[in-house]
Amino acid sequence: MNDAGRRPMDPPSEAQRRIRRSPLLFTAPLVLLGLLVLVLFWEAIRANVTADARTQWPWRLQLLEMEALGSLLAVAVGAVLARAQYARTVRPYLGWRGAWAKGLLKGDAQAWRVGILNGGQHIAAIEAFDCRVVPAGETESGAASWVDVSGAVAELTAAGLVVAEDFQLVEFGRGFPLVGTGSYETVLVGAFSKRFVEKVDALYVRVRVTDVVGDSHERTGDCMKGARGVVHAPLD
Repeated sequence: MNDAGRRPMDPPSEAQRRIRRSPLLFTAPLVLLGLLVLVLFWEAIRANVTADARTQWPWRLQLLEMEALGSLLAVAVGAVLARAQYARTVRPYLGWRGAWAKGLLKGDAQAWRVGILNGGQHIAAIEAFDCRVVPAGETESGAASWVDVSGAVAELTAAGLVVAEDFQLVEFGRGFPLVGTGSYETVLVGAFSKRFVEKVDALYVRVRVTDVVGDSHERTGDCMKGARGVVHAPLD
């Protein structure tokens, strides 16, 4: 995914943002509305010229009757407003949750489990899923760029961490559905041992999803956020 415009030393924002609107369902109605407004201006100017002038070009050109134009404008405005309201209704709400739990890594030791959920009412399909690793002792400026899950696993194993023993990261394929839910049940993103928490300052996960109207939304979360808090510390 493109990082243009974001300086590498800046921590990624965790706020959800809409990054793209559907060209068909958003741009096309606006273009139609714009064309109808231009026709309205033309007909309004044409109506104010003299009758003799309307017998000559270009004033002879009548695009639409005013009554039909008014009806079309009302329909176009209604379509734009309805689309905007519906887009807010089906908008996904991506959230993260982390807690210490057992049974996710080898042995019986507790692991920091991180999951993601869609708190909206409708389904959202994953468009892209990327990670960024910040090892302990390094600043954001020294962190690696965004990579896929395989690239993140390679960076972590190169740092001496062991898959299934120190961590596991889930690979999400393009189109994986995040179903809207009224509960707080999350889909597993990864699990991390106490050793992992000590050796990695931040593990950012950036997920981009497409909602049912074709708009794209993106949110970034730090899997290590909260793992070092006293309240969340593992019992063993």
